[in-house]
Amino acid sequence: MPKKVGPARAAWLGCLVGGAVIGVTYLGHRIAGLPFIPFDIFDWLARVLPGRIVIFTIETMVGVIRGLHLGPTASTAKVAEQGIALVQFVVFWLVFGLILGLIGKRRPERLPLYGVLGGGVLFLLALVVEAATGFKEASPLAAILWLGIVFLCDGLLLGRAILSTAVPADAPPADVTSRRRFLSLVGIGSFTVMVSAAGVSLVSRQRDKGGDAAGQEESWRAAKTSGPAASPPAAELEKRSPTVPGTRSELTKNPDFYRIDINLRPPRVDGEAWRLKVEGLVERPLTLSLQDIRSRPGQTQAITLSCISNPVGGDLISTSFWTGALLKHILEEAGLKEGVRDIFIDSADGFYESVPLSEAMDGRTLLVYEMNGEPLPVEHGYPLRIFIPGHFGMKQPKWITRLEAIDRHGPGYWVDRNWSPTAMVRTTSVVDVAAVEREAPEKGLVAVGGIAYAGARGISAVEVQVDGGGWEKAELRVPALSPLTWVQWRYFWKATMGRHAFRVRAYDSTGKLQETDPRPTFPDGATGIHQKTADIR
Repeated sequence: MPKKVGPARAAWLGCLVGGAVIGVTYLGHRIAGLPFIPFDIFDWLARVLPGRIVIFTIETMVGVIRGLHLGPTASTAKVAEQGIALVQFVVFWLVFGLILGLIGKRRPERLPLYGVLGGGVLFLLALVVEAATGFKEASPLAAILWLGIVFLCDGLLLGRAILSTAVPADAPPADVTSRRRFLSLVGIGSFTVMVSAAGVSLVSRQRDKGGDAAGQEESWRAAKTSGPAASPPAAELEKRSPTVPGTRSELTKNPDFYRIDINLRPPRVDGEAWRLKVEGLVERPLTLSLQDIRSRPGQTQAITLSCISNPVGGDLISTSFWTGALLKHILEEAGLKEGVRDIFIDSADGFYESVPLSEAMDGRTLLVYEMNGEPLPVEHGYPLRIFIPGHFGMKQPKWITRLEAIDRHGPGYWVDRNWSPTAMVRTTSVVDVAAVEREAPEKGLVAVGGIAYAGARGISAVEVQVDGGGWEKAELRVPALSPLTWVQWRYFWKATMGRHAFRVRAYDSTGKLQETDPRPTFPDGATGIHQKTADIR
């Protein structure tokens, strides 16, 4: 008797099986380091889509997160991207199920075969993605076997599920009900797999977080710094005036440091097996282990790093102590040949950037292996990243694996996508807090506080404006933690009751005023005046 295949039911089954694939592949990833294909597909698309689409997506996501106050921009954006990747993957399987439902109308008995063939097509597409991303974690053989088993078996499962729920053309209502029960069982099974994967993820995150936060201390002393960007003596720092409560901390803890990169999950690099290659136009090519680099003379600097996608007043900016070897010493050891113009940098995640030789030889440019006195966290580039003074984060690759001396201006990942070729930090200032209650009621003063930053140029002055009145000088909390960090500031205003608008602007160490005209983050970084309103009681 002929059977009737419902395309809508087949699409729903595709969603359920897609959910099961997510759970199974995530368990395989967490337990054995096998590919988690939903995230790998997302990362691959982010690399091959036109730059304007990626830029539009970034700006839209940051705008929505800030507009709706959804939380810290960096971590919230990563969660949103991961959600998009999972939904995208389920949609692939929805379409797969719909196609099977349509082509299985004439010959339903062939649905299992069609499912295997379709799974084979998805398997080949997954191999293309994994090959393009370099089989990041598992060996190619393990990845091929794993993905083959997953896609072929789940294609067969989907085909059989659609066949099992096909209803005879003259089926009584009881048969339809039994099919619905079957669908419920499949849904429960998929839900169970995904919940199991989520449990493994939660346990793993708790373990990872515990290791990342261990030993984190805000009492790290400026006396440990050295070099041209060394911090002032601790005695000088201790004499500084306090900040207004609510002003962001001068030092950012590692778990709170913003993270923006091109990966849904940071690459896991084996620090023992990892090697840094130094090659190109050099007399003595080098292959250095992490221990080799750590054995070179080290230098610690307090550093503020900001993302070029950070809007005016945004939170994609953080400060920490970074420790590393001077890049110039490594290059001198390799012996640069005549004609070198740039140092090209390769990373384990496919990111790349180029540093002008003059900046590579700067006495503040570091190959970083420690952050706030701890080994560099995985999320921030373990085992090695670079710091180049004066630039946004897009010019500071993480997880670096190769340095190549070249005789031309080299490419950059975001430069190739039409972002600024230099990505120099723009002077910016932020109102973090305007106290709603008077600091000293008998004097009628309200405390306002925030930060100002100009990269390696430093800050010479900050001014505050209230309700469109005149600009008045704020008090800088100086000396700053280092010549490379933001400066905290405070301002006391003779308050009146009601709602008031506080605006801030800053001057760099040359006396140049920040750009006050509002411009978006693309392509050179955001500009404009930050404003905060508060109801004064």
